[in-house]
Amino acid sequence: MIDTIWPPDFEKSTGPKYIVLIQSLRGAVRNGQLPIGEKLPPVRELAWQLGITPGTVARAYKMAVEEGLLETTVGRGTFVANTRSEPDLVSDPLLPISQSEDLDLRPVRVPDVGQDRIIRNVLGILSKGCHTPYVGCATSATDLLARQAVVNWVGSDLAGRFGADDVVLAMGAQNASVIALQCCLHGNAPTVLTEAVTFPGVRHAGRLLRAEVIGVEQDQHGLRPDLLEDALRRHGGQVLVTSAQAHSPTTIQTPLERRQEIAELARHYNLQIIEDDCHAIGTADTPSYRALCPDRAWYIGSLTKSVSAALRFGYLVAPEGRAQTARHVAQSNFYGLAQPILDICAELILTGQAERIREQVLKSIRSRVQLAVNVLGSWDIRWRPDLPFIWLRLPQGWRGSTFVRACDAEGIRIKSADEYVLSDGQAPNAVRIALPSDVAEPELRTALELMSDLLSKPHYHAEY
Repeated sequence: MIDTIWPPDFEKSTGPKYIVLIQSLRGAVRNGQLPIGEKLPPVRELAWQLGITPGTVARAYKMAVEEGLLETTVGRGTFVANTRSEPDLVSDPLLPISQSEDLDLRPVRVPDVGQDRIIRNVLGILSKGCHTPYVGCATSATDLLARQAVVNWVGSDLAGRFGADDVVLAMGAQNASVIALQCCLHGNAPTVLTEAVTFPGVRHAGRLLRAEVIGVEQDQHGLRPDLLEDALRRHGGQVLVTSAQAHSPTTIQTPLERRQEIAELARHYNLQIIEDDCHAIGTADTPSYRALCPDRAWYIGSLTKSVSAALRFGYLVAPEGRAQTARHVAQSNFYGLAQPILDICAELILTGQAERIREQVLKSIRSRVQLAVNVLGSWDIRWRPDLPFIWLRLPQGWRGSTFVRACDAEGIRIKSADEYVLSDGQAPNAVRIALPSDVAEPELRTALELMSDLLSKPHYHAEY
């Protein structure tokens, strides 16, 4: 039936195929070719019939469901909805929409759990009740409330004893990390140590500050202390940049005993530690390096992954006696955060709204992770219910780059381990798969099922 009712002609159409498909769906429903209650083919079946990727079909189905054009029922399928009202839409969206038809499972994005409405409400409250003048740059007096909010948000159990005077605010965790590095690095040939497989931001920050970045191998518990000591003996090193609580891309959490060993090495070799905790969303059950060695550890965090990336609100908790230096560095770079952002974030945290958002974000992440584990659980994956990505170690017959190209051919974008190693490092045979909540669940499930199918047939894709 699908072959004769509404076959969109992709050859005569311009623009992304998912837009062509949704327009064809609208027309068929409007003129009655697809009557109320008509069951549509499953995503993969329709994709095969039309010669397009399943991700394209799933994206069009998602848009049609959001418009009220279609409805989905778990276990039954997708049907034309019982409505004839015209959706209040235009053919060409006023807001920019990605022209790519690929399903992008590379970036980690905070789920939309209604924080836009909450932040707008806060803006309304501040417009009536905030007495901070919006004229000059922020000062240590006007950002005090936001720094006090960070003290409440982070807590002494995680970062040890600290107060608002130990907090320096930044434009996100990456910016905070650069500030900390600027405080720590010195000399003509500064050296940064970090995990051999690590978030690319460490590499970029090192390059920006003309530092040599040395990778230290990890095991299932994180950085190996013996290899860290070996690197310190051979290369020296002024600072270790690490993510002990929630490591991207591997999801590893370093246990307390291992952290204590590394803290002792830091004392012995006069090493500073910068702990980037930006990916940690859930409640920590292990103290950070700032709590274990407060004289030499910097704790970095932000609201980007847990509340809203739009706020660009990051922070660092400096080692004892180092905050003033960090504040001078921050002021030299950008003077300070915009006062409206300071006021919004302080209000969100101190009223408990940020915590409620974080709880809903975690709920959304757990649901996506469970879906991924259900589909890919038979493969060698590392995952945590509080992290919106999984680490997939590939089976024999696949290489990371080859598997990425095979997924690309199916319209699915993922990250190879190559993107997480230093230029002279050896990448493990693995990929990271993000689980964004702005991708419809049927679309995500289809993508994961396609990946599972690819994993089982490596010899079919030797040409990649």
